[in-house]
Amino acid sequence: MAKCWESRGCDDEMMADCPHNEPGHQCPAKCAFSTCDRTTHKLTTDPALIFEPWIDRTAAMKENCAFCEFFLSHGPHIPSGG
Repeated sequence: MAKCWESRGCDDEMMADCPHNEPGHQCPAKCAFSTCDRTTHKLTTDPALIFEPWIDRTAAMKENCAFCEFFLSHGPHIPSGG
């Protein structure tokens, strides 16, 4: 099962015409289809989560994930090298 940050939130037809549907491009937060409607989605203002350096933010398909407590707590991490 795909993780919530691994999907864009729009259907196949919309993705075919979407300029952001390219590898390495995130859906911008202003896109109506990038809104997360999952029960796990919760915006955070916790600086410890927002500025955590080892979270792999490139794994998120949507910019909205950068401020989601669930993604920041459960998403993939970059190896710290230690």
